[in-house]
Amino acid sequence: MESNYLIPANTKKSKLILGFFTGIDLAIFGSGCFITLIMLVIFQGMNFTTALIVILPALISGFLVIPVPNYHNVLQLITNIVTFMMGRKKYYWKGWCLMHGKEK
Repeated sequence: MESNYLIPANTKKSKLILGFFTGIDLAIFGSGCFITLIMLVIFQGMNFTTALIVILPALISGFLVIPVPNYHNVLQLITNIVTFMMGRKKYYWKGWCLMHGKEK
């Protein structure tokens, strides 16, 4: 009999809220919506440009937490890109065959 191992594709989704969001994601989206609601109460009569500026916090926070393929959201994708670009560019080999100390 062959030993076939089946790993479910959604193993990490069980750790996310509703299968898509982390607690930080919901806090970011909630704060963006809360700021938008406060601004809607403050600015009563508004034209299109003012309305767009008022809705901007909810739109930006919503954009950051929408799911994208292979990442759980855009915020994680941006974080990974920045970490890669700002991180170390020169890697040193230190594997099992590297000799430490003097040669014999």
